[in-house]
Formats: sequence, structure tokens, C-alpha cells
Amino acid sequence: MPPTPVHPLPAMVTGGIAYPLDEFYARSGLHLPPLDIVEGSTIPEPYRTLLVHERDMTSTLEQFHQGTIHLRLVGREQRGEEYFREVVLALNGSEKAVEFGAIRIRLSLFPARARQAILEESHPLGHILREFAVEYISRPQAFLRLASDPTINALLGLSGAQRLYGRRNSLVTPDGQSLAEIVEILPPTPVPGSWRKTL
Repeated sequence: MPPTPVHPLPAMVTGGIAYPLDEFYARSGLHLPPLDIVEGSTIPEPYRTLLVHERDMTSTLEQFHQGTIHLRLVGREQRGEEYFREVVLALNGSEKAVEFGAIRIRLSLFPARARQAILEESHPLGHILREFAVEYISRPQAFLRLASDPTINALLGLSGAQRLYGRRNSLVTPDGQSLAEIVEILPPTPVPGSWRKTL
């Protein structure tokens, strides 16, 4: 299988490789843990399969964990049509955290019902994209390695410094407009005994 390409940041995207997570940290007076940019091919499994692709993370995580996912809101901000939120994605039933992330969404590019669903803050964006058949292209910008800090540990139910993997991703419309900018970080994730690499 050919490697997933890493795309340059679209011209309309502001911020660096940790955007918009860096904004939530700065607003809280915190420093981001150091982030290393790594080649997708060097990421160990199962993180490589979960991160190195051009699909939405919601469906990828639901298939891997064999369950549906909802979001737990950590923080939010809206600036006109720009909507920012910091979230934990958790499995329905067990409430197990399967992702921590931050996202900037351009509401004006979504149909009205999809915008309403986004602002209801219960479903991950990937679920809404599927439900309302919103066309998009997923363009990973970088794959990340970091050590967890007290903030991430508290949100993901971890202790101590854990090596984590994630990605910076852009979702764009077919004509290249930025729908969403996302930093997605996964907790330590053992490979389930029943899992097969079918993604």
C-alpha cells in the first residue's frame, strides 16, 4: 500500500502544526508538551493504521474499537463563523477515551442542519459529515509524537509520562476551502486480540 501523502498547509490556514490545540493551551496559560514530527511509516501499530490515512478519525476509531463514539466537550469558543472546540472522544457505554483533540470548524461551509448538529456538541464531526453527506477531502499535514502532560493525562485517564501519537489534519471542500483544522492525539492503545488490519 503506498504511503499516505503529507500535504502542505493550505494557503488559507492560519497557525502552525499544533493549531488549534496551541490556542486552547495558551488561553489556559499552559505550555504545549513538545511535539516531534515523525514519518508515518515509523509510527508503530496500531497507531499507524489509526492515523496514517485520508479518512475521518471517527469512523476509523469506531471500526477499530467496534463501538460508536460520542464527544465530551472540554472547551469551546466561537468567533463569528469560526467555531473552535477542545474535546475527548469516548466510546458509548464504557466511556473509554479514545482520542483527545482540538478542532477549528468553518461553520459557513456546512449546510444549516449540519451546522446545528455541530453546535449541539454531542456528535463528532466525522459522524456529522457522514449523516449530512458533506463532501470533503482529508489531508494530513503531519504525524506527531509527544509525551503526555498533566492536562492530557487528566483528560485521557492516564498517569505518568506516556508516549503518544497523533496527527495534524485538514479537511477541505472539493474546491479547496478549509472546512476544519484538527489536532488528534490517541491514548495508549493495545491491539485487541480480535483485531485484524482491515482498514
